[in-house]
Amino acid sequence: MLKGTILKGIGGFYYVDTAEGVIECKARGRFRRTVGKPMVGDRVELELQPEDGTGFLTEIEPRRTALIRPPVANIELLAAVASAAPPQTEPFLIDKVLAIAEHKGMEVLVILNKTDLDPADALYETYQKAGIPVLRASAETGAGIDALRERLKGKISAFAGNSGVGKSSLLGRIDPTFTGAVGEISDRIGRGRHTTRHVELIPFAGGYLADTPGFSAFETEQMDLVLRDELQYAFREFAPYLNDCQFTGCAHVCEKGCAVLSAVADGIIPKSRHESYKRLYESVKDLKEWELKKGCLKK
Repeated sequence: MLKGTILKGIGGFYYVDTAEGVIECKARGRFRRTVGKPMVGDRVELELQPEDGTGFLTEIEPRRTALIRPPVANIELLAAVASAAPPQTEPFLIDKVLAIAEHKGMEVLVILNKTDLDPADALYETYQKAGIPVLRASAETGAGIDALRERLKGKISAFAGNSGVGKSSLLGRIDPTFTGAVGEISDRIGRGRHTTRHVELIPFAGGYLADTPGFSAFETEQMDLVLRDELQYAFREFAPYLNDCQFTGCAHVCEKGCAVLSAVADGIIPKSRHESYKRLYESVKDLKEWELKKGCLKK
């Protein structure tokens, strides 16, 4: 019995990285009645078919993490790729990615790309102040790429970000064998024509790298959600203040005596991060747990 990691899945076929190479497999139907459809990133057992060298997936190991969008399992580090150069990244998109990753127990990283065009000083300062690891890089010049390689070694890592910020270009710098197609920026609409259509893991330095579709490929509302009562814990810079609010059950939105709001007013918590928190809170404040289970994977 062989074990391996699913690198990609296309049309009902799964390509599994094993000690004997990459093997094309099909899944047995019973998975739909247990863990559901196999996902890229799943650790699996497979049974080889000696007649043609293909295989059947027989077991899927328990998932440490799972995302709906992008559909990938066992991510250890989720990197939000952003840019202050066109197409500029809205901080809310970065913060939503980070909140989901923090909630699911993943390591987080903010990568500021295209720093040869704009050093993204405001974004850099925001995430440094929030205590979130942040790296500046340029896929064009190669600046910051060595430091990024070090952060990714030995992990299953995924990149997420709005189209055109250069996720595939960064991956190409990190590993020249990466073949993801990279689109040009549309001068007319200011968005990227990124051609990545599915998640695929690429073996890299004892781990794997994944590229993911840009945010323009789907509505952000379709991403994994964090329930209202858990959202405060997905913003790490809130932690020192959560027990100091005047009233129990404080939502940290506009309440009197809120220690988080005081920290925002004092400039300790970045205002843009709190604005993102309020937008996320508003979107999930009436969401019930059964609705989350129906529409999204839980941690």
